[in-house]
Amino acid sequence: MTDPAGIPALVDAIRHMHGVEAKYVETVHVREEHEGKLVWEGDIEVFAVAHKLARTVYAWSEASAGTKRRFFAALAVPPIDSPAKAVQGSIFADLKALDDAKKRLD
Repeated sequence: MTDPAGIPALVDAIRHMHGVEAKYVETVHVREEHEGKLVWEGDIEVFAVAHKLARTVYAWSEASAGTKRRFFAALAVPPIDSPAKAVQGSIFADLKALDDAKKRLD
């Protein structure tokens, strides 16, 4: 199953975030668990690109309650070398941003 936003919306997001055109390659299902608990599950779209740093982009979107759809587009540059690693990187970045915000409030 492809992303609910649709392939054209992800291509637009890649163009906006990374300044390159993207060609859809495949959809890969990712299930991310931590200590036996489900952290994230969904489909990641894989795209071919001609970027100066990468030939592949992993993209997906998420809808949050009461907010706009959030788009993700991760270039395949180390350590991001798979759809699962792209999701892990996104989760890590979100956790770091949350931690940084908490520190500013303290």
